[in-house]
Formats: sequence, C-alpha cells, structure tokens
Amino acid sequence: MLPDHTRKTVSNMPARRRIGVNALYLIPGGVGGTEIYLRNLLAALAQIDDRNEYFVFSNRETGPDLCPIALNFHPVVSRVPGSVRPARLLWEQFGLGWQTVSHRLDVLFCPGFSSPLFCHGGKATVIHDLQHKRQPQNFGWMERQAWNLIVWLSVRFSDRIITVSENSRRDLLEIYRLPSPRLRVIGHGVEPEFFGLRRNRAYSSSLLRDAGVPSCRYLLAVSTLHAHKNWARLLEAFHRLVKAGRSEHLVIVGLRGKAWNDVGRQISELGLTGSVHMIGWQPRKALLGLYKHAEALVFPSTFEGFGMPVAEALAAEIPVVCSDIPPLREIADGAALFFHPESVDDLAEQMQQILDNTARRERLIARGKELATRFSWSRAAEETLAVLLEAARY
Repeated sequence: MLPDHTRKTVSNMPARRRIGVNALYLIPGGVGGTEIYLRNLLAALAQIDDRNEYFVFSNRETGPDLCPIALNFHPVVSRVPGSVRPARLLWEQFGLGWQTVSHRLDVLFCPGFSSPLFCHGGKATVIHDLQHKRQPQNFGWMERQAWNLIVWLSVRFSDRIITVSENSRRDLLEIYRLPSPRLRVIGHGVEPEFFGLRRNRAYSSSLLRDAGVPSCRYLLAVSTLHAHKNWARLLEAFHRLVKAGRSEHLVIVGLRGKAWNDVGRQISELGLTGSVHMIGWQPRKALLGLYKHAEALVFPSTFEGFGMPVAEALAAEIPVVCSDIPPLREIADGAALFFHPESVDDLAEQMQQILDNTARRERLIARGKELATRFSWSRAAEETLAVLLEAARY
C-alpha cells in the first residue's frame, strides 16, 4: 500500500513563488491520459506545498473545478473554448502570455506540450512523447506541421522540459539536440484507490452493469481509440481465442479516437458483436470497477510516452499482457507478459497464457505489486515542484 499522503509544508525555499499552470488544453473527458495526469498532479501539489501561490489557467469547458480547493490555489478561467484548438492556441500565445505578466508569475508550468512563446518569469513544459516524429503516419499533413511547430517552440523556448519516460528522454535528446541539464524525467503516479482494489468492496459488480458490461469473465483494454493503439491486431487475436472456444469477453474502454469507426466495423466483420463491448470513456469510479473485476489488462499499443493503464493494472494486482516497447518495459519488466506489437500470433498466445496459467499469473501479480510502489503522485509532485523552482526567474 502507498503511505498516507498528508499535507506538509515545503521547506528550505528562498521565498514564496508565484506559479502559473497552463491548463488551457484540458477538455474534461476529451484528452485522455493527460487529463488524469494533470488532475492528480495538481491534487498532489496541493498536498505537499502550502507555501507557493498557484494560478490555474483553464478554458471555458473546464472552468474552476480543476483547481484544488486550497488557500494557495487560485482558478483563473478564460472564455476561450478549449475544444476549438486554433482559438485556444491563439489565446495561449497572446492572452495567456499577458496574464503571466498581470499575475507577476515567477514560472509558468505547461503540462500539455504547448506553451506561450513569451511569458513573465521562467517556463517549464511537459513533452509527454514525440509520436508526431516517431509515427508521423498517424497524423494528417496539417496536423503534423502544427505538432512540429508547437513542440519545437516549447523545446526551444522553455527553461526546463519534463518528460515521462527514459524512452521519451532519449527521443528528445536525439531529435531536438536538447541540452541534457534542461531535461528531466518524471514518471506518472497511480491513484491510491488502485492499491488494494481487488479487496475493496466499494467497487461492486453493479458498476459493470451501469457501464453496459454483462456478467461475464472479460479481458480489459483501456486507451483512446487511435490507430497506434493497435486495435486491429487485438481484435484479430481475440477472434482467434473465440474461434478456439474461449468464453471470455473483451471490454474496450476509451475516448472516441480516430479509429473508433474502424474498430466498430472490424468487430462486426469478425462476428464479435456479442463478445466485444466498446463502452467509451468512463468516470474514474466506473473504471476502477472495471479494473477490479477484469481477468487481465491487455495493452497492445505500438507507441506510448508512458503507458498509464499498465501502471494502474500493476497497482490493482491485475495481470497484464502488453506490447514489447521500451516505455512499457520501463514500467512492467518482469511483471507482464510481453508480445511483439506486430504479431497477432504472439498476442493471441500471451492472452491464452494469462488466462490459463494460474501459477504464472500469481507470479506476475506479485512482481507487479512490488513495482507499483514506484508510482506515486506525491513523488511526482515533489519532483515537478523542484523543476519549477529551478525554472523560476526571480
């Protein structure tokens, strides 16, 4: 279990700092893992730091609810719609830039890739991954050019860059020739509710019914429905299990990404309509219930910056099958069954193993429980705050 996260005053700081948080990118229920990242990080910062002043700049959709309820946290809501990306990016460059002056910020924290070119004080930006460079085929031409510009500006004009895995760190160093002292790796945390989840009676099977999942044994897949999440191979591998007589179902949880229609069409073509359930984005309590009652998590992605669902499953003592890519090795080496991300045969075999080999399941769960203790939002907040104070201009 994680230790209790009790409030503590951050000491040995030279003076109180004014820290801005650029949350203009966040659309509730619309940006996937980066929303979970920011909400948990802000909550943890409020727990560990009652000294510095925080100003959380949010868009019209998000409103003030993102800002923790603490005396030193202040919501600043703009009228710009986050869902209209061009308007949001323009406001970020000009409106937010001016707000950093009017609020006399010492540092601006930008946790969603993009940041204003000019701002008052220092600037620290989170670049979660470089998918637009490593898998450009997943982006349209205009979208790719926008990502190229946004990330280049952030990397070039931020005092500090934070990324979430050693693999993303290597990509940043290689592609942008970023000076190593400006770059820090700070991995994600896992919410305390995931630890001991299997034994928590608060997450009953009624949550499954409410989410549209029938009473059955099931494999769980959690992520936005984009092509790089490897849904086509997952469905083909699951189809082989069904043809071999398996009775388990597959539950797909995630935002309606670019591959949503393709996934639905493939389910129909393979005759899997009765055993594969696409239930879209789910509130956190429902998602916790889905983890608790799952036989295993399957995470077949071909590209990740971190891979939060894998860390969550390890903490929840859920066995994991995941693709053998560097960020997932960082999280779960020795605690998951890995498969080659381009091999349907390998994926089907590992899914079969995770369902049938009880002794191996137990070994993986035990190892995952050990590894999961690394994933603390309190630790992530402490390390992030240290970087922000380094970036602050006095």
